[in-house]
Amino acid sequence: MAAPWEKGKAVKRGESPFVLGSIVRIFMKNFLTYTVCEVHPGPNLNVVVGANGTGKSSIVCAICLGLAGKPAFLGRADKVGLFVKQGCMKGIVEIELFKSPENILITREIYVVNNTSVWFINRKPATLKTVEEQIAALNIQVDNLCQFLPQDKVGEFTRLSKTELLEATEKSIGSPEMYQFHCELKNFREKERELENLFREKTTSLEKMKQRVERYKQDVERYHECKRHVDLIEMLERKRPWVEYENVREQHEEVKQCRNQVKKELKCLREMQAPWTRKIQEAEENLNNLDMKTRDNTAEIRNISQKCKEKQDALEMKDKQIEEINQAFRMKKDEETNRKKKIHQTQEIIEEWQSELKAMAVCENLQPQIDAVNTELKKLQEEKANIDNDVSDLRAEKTNQEREEKRIIDRLGQLNNIMHVKEEKLKQRFRDTHSALMWLRNNKDKFKKKTCEPMMLEVRDRQNLRVNAVCAPDKSCAEILPSRPIEELHRYGFYSYLRELFDAPSPVMSYLCYQYRVHDVPVGTQKTRDMIERVIQETNLKQIYTAEERYVIKMSSYTKQTITSNICLKDAQYLTSSVDTEERGQLENQRQDISNTLKSLDARLTALFERQKLLDLKDNKLRQEKKALLEKGNRRRQLESKIGVKYDSLRQLEQDAIDLEKEFQLANVKIKEINKQKAELVTELMHLMKRIIPLNVDKVDLAFQMTRVTAKKNRLQSEYKAGAVQLRAAQQRLHELDNKKQHLYDKCRELMKQAQHICKLRPDQDFPEEFQVAFQTLPNTLEEIDAFLNEEKTRASCFTGLSSSVVEEYNKQTQEIQQLTEYLEEKRNELNNYKQNISQIKEKWINLLKVMIEQINEKFSKFFSSMQCVGEVDLHKENEEEYEKYGIRIRVKFHSSTELHELTPYYHSGGEKTVSTMLYLMALQELNRCPFRVVDEINQGMDPTNERRVFEMVVETACKKRTSQYFLITPKLLQNLTYNDKMTVLFVYNGPFMLETYKWNLKRFKKRQRRLSNMTES
Repeated sequence: MAAPWEKGKAVKRGESPFVLGSIVRIFMKNFLTYTVCEVHPGPNLNVVVGANGTGKSSIVCAICLGLAGKPAFLGRADKVGLFVKQGCMKGIVEIELFKSPENILITREIYVVNNTSVWFINRKPATLKTVEEQIAALNIQVDNLCQFLPQDKVGEFTRLSKTELLEATEKSIGSPEMYQFHCELKNFREKERELENLFREKTTSLEKMKQRVERYKQDVERYHECKRHVDLIEMLERKRPWVEYENVREQHEEVKQCRNQVKKELKCLREMQAPWTRKIQEAEENLNNLDMKTRDNTAEIRNISQKCKEKQDALEMKDKQIEEINQAFRMKKDEETNRKKKIHQTQEIIEEWQSELKAMAVCENLQPQIDAVNTELKKLQEEKANIDNDVSDLRAEKTNQEREEKRIIDRLGQLNNIMHVKEEKLKQRFRDTHSALMWLRNNKDKFKKKTCEPMMLEVRDRQNLRVNAVCAPDKSCAEILPSRPIEELHRYGFYSYLRELFDAPSPVMSYLCYQYRVHDVPVGTQKTRDMIERVIQETNLKQIYTAEERYVIKMSSYTKQTITSNICLKDAQYLTSSVDTEERGQLENQRQDISNTLKSLDARLTALFERQKLLDLKDNKLRQEKKALLEKGNRRRQLESKIGVKYDSLRQLEQDAIDLEKEFQLANVKIKEINKQKAELVTELMHLMKRIIPLNVDKVDLAFQMTRVTAKKNRLQSEYKAGAVQLRAAQQRLHELDNKKQHLYDKCRELMKQAQHICKLRPDQDFPEEFQVAFQTLPNTLEEIDAFLNEEKTRASCFTGLSSSVVEEYNKQTQEIQQLTEYLEEKRNELNNYKQNISQIKEKWINLLKVMIEQINEKFSKFFSSMQCVGEVDLHKENEEEYEKYGIRIRVKFHSSTELHELTPYYHSGGEKTVSTMLYLMALQELNRCPFRVVDEINQGMDPTNERRVFEMVVETACKKRTSQYFLITPKLLQNLTYNDKMTVLFVYNGPFMLETYKWNLKRFKKRQRRLSNMTES
């Protein structure tokens, strides 16, 4: 039953036959097979009936996914986005659950992108966790096979282990605390087992630790004795660096006193050497003064020499200037000579041209001859222009013909390529036929009439080939009309006859019409396929083609009945490409015509080019004649013009005359001025030479003085050297004593640091009193300390194999024994508490469990007895204390000759497993605690007798007052079944002719039915 979806608030109800959590309404939009659908189930048994593929299981999927179920539980797909209708990006599932005073409306929007979902409770956004909490509060368990059994999970129910069946049953009909007690028992038992193992392990460890401590005790005593010797060795090693430090310190004091004595002796020697030192210093000062004066004198001489060089360079520059002035005068003189020579040459040329001009007679009139030549030239130009136009036209025509020839060649290449592809297919599939085709092309002259490729007659030749060939009818059948016009068949979906859908040479088409009647075979569409039975009955056609099939209709010779066979059409293999032979022939003819045309055009162009050459020769001859006439008339004017130009050039040369006397006087004035400047430079140079002579004399005198002072200094130094040897010896001894003193001082500091480090003292810390007291009992010399130290080390070495870890391990083990003893006492108390809790919870759980299993067994046995079979349910346990292995065992017997046998997926048949599953679920139905149950197509494996019995039990059980809601999904029902008024039967229709949801109105259908009934009676 479907109704249009109306948005709004959830329906409020007072007294209602629905139990808490029952499904009041299911709405689906773009979900699996549904675009929009709304289902209103009843409060008791709901039988959902419909053909396979109509969408029954889609309702089950909507219930599961709408109530926060996982897609994997349905066994259809692992992603929620796959449940959205194909082609849509979003789907909606809405479940309305009964609850007083206001129902709960849970909405799930499923998005294909990223497989995400958005949840709403009563139209308000919510999280998945909130939805799961709401559903759990109503005791809805879509992941429990005892409550929700989808079509793809029916087989899994019988594969549930006894333990899994017990847990599923507890969740389904047991009180809330029953499953909680079971879980607590399993957890407590697990903790108890862990505590027992832990207590056992710790007790064993405690015994081992006590034994180990006893072994350590003797080693500890030996360790303490060894420790006394080690402590004495440590104290001796501490005193030894202090004694060594004291010895080095005494040596340092002795060296210090000796150094002071040598220092006094060195002071006396330095006082004795002081006069000699003072004289040597005075000599060095005189030597430095003389050196400074020498450097100043040398710098002055260098400065004056530089100035002299500059004056000499200036004199040389003045000489160069005088030479440049003389050179410039000589150039002007040469220029004046050249000017006079040019004037003489120009006068000679003018006289020569004037003589030629006088000798030249008056020129005759040449214009008529020039005009005649121009007329001839014009005619030649017009004829050449006409020839050029003709050549251009012929070339354009030739280009067009060549372009057309190329197009035809390309098209022929395409046709030949198609023919080559077809020939390759023919060669691969029918090698003999291909060989025969090659023979035909080479022997066409042997046939009297036209042959068509490929051959289809039986032709034998020397190649021993066997191929099929046919002869076209003598009278052409290619234009025969069909038995009826195609327009009469349009209503059946036919749009053409087979002949009109392909082309072929006339003989081939004639043979096909004659042999296969292709002109009378219609081709239809999908519409023809959909109404094929009607087409066969009404049209009396013998052969029909649709888009995918071929139908052949024959009449039986014996029964006169119509026999129809249909064959699926294969994909095209050999006729996917075709060649138009008529087009190919036309193209070959056009190509030959174009070739002839091109030859004609080439001949005409050759003749025009020859005529152009003759005209060009004549044109050149006339132009030379014209040029000669023009030059003859222009010679006199040219001479007159040239003479005028030469007169102008002569006047310019006369104006450019140079006054050499004046230029000579100007040059002498400049040379005199430069000589005056040279005299001044020479005077300055002589003055500088006079200054440099006394400076050189002073330089020689200073050199003599430095030699005398240097000799005096060397004499003083030799006299000083005798006393300096003794002084250096004293200095060397003082240096050695300083080094020794510093070495001993550094050694004292190092020994002090070493002693402080060994005694673990800071640099600023006083010597501890305890060390002073201890050191007084020990020897005071290094020899005695070393002897005593060796003796104690020898004694300590006798205690081998001992370390401080023995004592540490002993103390550690003693402490651990105490801690472990306390820990064991604590765990013993904890273990006793667990055992007490297990005893209390076990008593409560076992009582509830036994009552539940007895009730299930009673109902289950009753249902089996009504079917003349035997079945029972009991509690299975392997060990009283292993609560995780408790389970429900189902045992059944379907035949009187067999014994009760545990229900397994391997021993019993599919129908027996299905009946047992259904009866177990009905037993749970009567002990209901869940709001609803869903069973999808569980009756498919039953025989009709068992199916009828089971259905009657389902109706009887699910239609009792205040029972939980029940959904039974089935594709078919037996006839004459027992029904109940409390049942709700939901018929699922689907298909192309299904009414839209908004057009479905059951009241209007009933009203129309009554009206039709009244009309029939009247």
